[in-house]
Amino acid sequence: MAGPAFRAAAVRVRTPATSANLGPGYDTLGLALGLYDDVVVRVADSGLHIDIAGEGADTLPRDEDHLLVRSLRTAFDLLGGQPRGLEVVCANRIPHGRGLGSSSAAICAGIMAARAVTTGGEARLDETAMLELATEIEGHPDNVAACLLGGFTLAWTEAGAARAVRMEPAASVVPVVFVPAQPVLTRTARGLIPRTVPHVDAAFSAGRAALLVEALTRRPELLLAATEDRLHQEYRAPAMEESAALVARLRADGVPAVISGAGPTVLALAEEGAADKVARLAGEGWAANRLAVDRTGAGVLPLTAGGGAAQ
Repeated sequence: MAGPAFRAAAVRVRTPATSANLGPGYDTLGLALGLYDDVVVRVADSGLHIDIAGEGADTLPRDEDHLLVRSLRTAFDLLGGQPRGLEVVCANRIPHGRGLGSSSAAICAGIMAARAVTTGGEARLDETAMLELATEIEGHPDNVAACLLGGFTLAWTEAGAARAVRMEPAASVVPVVFVPAQPVLTRTARGLIPRTVPHVDAAFSAGRAALLVEALTRRPELLLAATEDRLHQEYRAPAMEESAALVARLRADGVPAVISGAGPTVLALAEEGAADKVARLAGEGWAANRLAVDRTGAGVLPLTAGGGAAQ
């Protein structure tokens, strides 16, 4: 059976940063953020060539071990076969190892780029299949769902397959991220979470996660209560003491603040008029950034006239 045909032109994919959990929604809730990685992929005659600018330029592999390339290869297998060669250019802006979904952004970019350069790729790999494949690579669906769909997402697995719904966050909610200088490995943060928790804590967090859906979409005044968590943040605190202290300090000031994903970044869900003030609350040692909510998710965008990724 003949393999797939590939487009001669390069494709450019943009993927947003994401914040998962949002407090009580452990491995379930996610929010797409207006901070982006850009990837340009071109099918070549032979070999693999990777250029990386920005985050990870000095540390990421430039071979088949690169997560983006592994995701490309996995998607090409599903699409019917591998191209003879690949040229990949990455412009990375999402910090690595900070709980802002850099791995999900790479995974989703690889899958979407493979689909885009394969003739008939959209018919062979639809939106549901992309979510399932991204979850299979990532291991959990919360970040990849938000990355692919944009907005505020709720993800789950059903009969072994990933599923997600997208909701529209209230327009008045402004994410503010506080990024520390040093990363924390996701596997380290996950390793601190016990296999079981008290029933009373599980019930508390289930109620708060349900409330968070209402608070983030329609009633932001409930966000402080809705972002309370007893499932994971206190267990992870020993690996990110400064982050835990910042969350406590912000919440004491009435700011809905949580650990972003596995940390150590802190996410505050501020009101529109207070976001700039909130961004100044962290003090030294933090890079505070007011971001938009990304409302469109990962997508294929036009190339610049020079053929590179637009900034």
